[in-house]
Amino acid sequence: MTQDQWLILAILTATVAMFLWGRWRHDMVAAGALLACVLAGLVPTGEAFAGFGHPAVVTVACVLVLSRGLQLSGAVDVLARNVMPAQSGRLISLMALMGLGAFLSAFMNNVGAMALLMPVAIHLSQRLELTPGQVLMPLAFGTILGGMTTMIGTPPNLIVSGFRSEAGLGSFAMFDFTPIGLAVALAGVLFVALVGWRLVPARKQAGIEGFESGAYVTEVRVLEDSKAAGLRLREIEAELADVDAQIIGMVQREVRLIAANPGRRVHAGDILMIEAEAEALKDVLSILGLKLEEEVKPEKEDKASEEDEEEKGKGKGEEKEKENAAASRDKDSDKSGKQENGDEAEASESSPKSGDLVLMELAVLPNSPLNGRSASDILLRTRYGVNLLALSREGQRSMKRLRSMAFQSGDLLLMQGPPESISEFASDNGCVPLAERELRIPNKRKIWEASLIMLFAIGGAAFGLLPAAVAFALGVLASMALRTVPPQAVYHAIDWPVIVLLAALIPVAGAMATTGTADLIARLLIENVAQGHAVVGLALILVVTMFLSDLMNNAATAAVMCPIAIGTANALGVSPDAFLMAVAIGASCAFLTPIGHQNNTLILGPGGLRFSDYWRLGLPLEIIVVAIAVPLLLVVWPL
Repeated sequence: MTQDQWLILAILTATVAMFLWGRWRHDMVAAGALLACVLAGLVPTGEAFAGFGHPAVVTVACVLVLSRGLQLSGAVDVLARNVMPAQSGRLISLMALMGLGAFLSAFMNNVGAMALLMPVAIHLSQRLELTPGQVLMPLAFGTILGGMTTMIGTPPNLIVSGFRSEAGLGSFAMFDFTPIGLAVALAGVLFVALVGWRLVPARKQAGIEGFESGAYVTEVRVLEDSKAAGLRLREIEAELADVDAQIIGMVQREVRLIAANPGRRVHAGDILMIEAEAEALKDVLSILGLKLEEEVKPEKEDKASEEDEEEKGKGKGEEKEKENAAASRDKDSDKSGKQENGDEAEASESSPKSGDLVLMELAVLPNSPLNGRSASDILLRTRYGVNLLALSREGQRSMKRLRSMAFQSGDLLLMQGPPESISEFASDNGCVPLAERELRIPNKRKIWEASLIMLFAIGGAAFGLLPAAVAFALGVLASMALRTVPPQAVYHAIDWPVIVLLAALIPVAGAMATTGTADLIARLLIENVAQGHAVVGLALILVVTMFLSDLMNNAATAAVMCPIAIGTANALGVSPDAFLMAVAIGASCAFLTPIGHQNNTLILGPGGLRFSDYWRLGLPLEIIVVAIAVPLLLVVWPL
């Protein structure tokens, strides 16, 4: 092995280890790998950022924008209402839901399709008398399966197509992925709808809308007249013996106590940290005469939030002005509301009337701007006029104060406030409401325009009239001109961490090829495992890719495995097409863990699922994928 090969192997090993560690975001890890290659002389400095102009990267960005146009226009809502059967049984309903998710994912962003159909899935779980996890996991897997059916369905397919072009064989066409991808998707949907959903653990947990959610960590205040005032912790726990709740900590005299002594006496003004299901919160409050901390003296909490921000040095004067402006706006809104409705109740002008308030659970989407930030950081109440009552994070328990807990993807937030304010918060911060939404079609013309733009872009690429990147870039321009995606929202529609990830790893993968490292790895696999058998080598590439995709980002997996697949095919003296297709399929089949695909992460909280739940359905599904894909690869893409 040469020095360059040792260097690129060391960088790749460290990169994979960082992906698995998960402490750094994927785009940060990929950027670090690229810069390491540049500093080591493996990637020329002039080509370091060439990946940002790669057709696959441009196409992914454009598809994300066109997907946003379909979402904003209401086209997906119309399709869901017309496709989903109203009264059918479990088999037909699950097949319809998964089929719709797979169809949408073939032409738009997978996460966008999943987010739009989650409320439909939750409503369906209630009608079918299933737990939400038994419907959400099939939907997530259906959207993943659908992505492999077209070139634009998922980033790995675009990456595979790009590597084929760089190998001098030309890029794959739009529907070259369809014969095998469609067969695998149909088999997967049928298996899950018939049998697979039964493998998902059925954990009954009551949420505020009747669907499953994890246990919430909630803060409650002990009032002067609370039954809990003067009692010891053990006596309070005895009062809660018949309620599914437990005290996990408390704040007394501004001191946070974790696992406090059961003999400690509770006084008025103390804060109890209680872990309970959303439905059990009502019983806890009524039994002990407690009040949710977010509802106690809002003005005091706003000042505390402001002080927190001042300590961080974030624009003290501006925040005070925003707070005053928001308070003035709230007062004006309340006054006008009272005049219009003739409400003569003497409600406080600084908070909405109780009749206007709703409780709503929101799920934090992957790559939400909330990730890593807390309610205090974003001045939640001041900016939006809503309260964060509780937070659910399956598998983890944080002892931080609720307002200072940093949000993560998949968190469930129990919000209180006016419906329009909660909707604004969800829209601005990448959250999805976990309840069936009313169908709102702002403009039917926009639905047709967004659909036709996507159709023409796909057609231009599919029939070879234009390169895919150019066809979809024209679609983005048309979307901006017709305002199916407002020009100011175009850049918000792009998932920039994914773009940076792809652009950074493409030169790294190129360094694997130029240094001969990909060929070296391929020879080791062939000589020691496949032993010169092309069919065994093909299956090996598929299985290894699937395994890596379960542990790290699917686009990163495709970028790493494509050079190895091409090297393996060249070493065996066969066509690389089947091997590249095996990478495309394997990279899209991340079913064993919640971290392999963003859609798997998204359902972790709403489905009340655990890390170990995915393999129960995912493992047999991956076995089916291998059993169907390998023979079809040999037929459709002969060696």
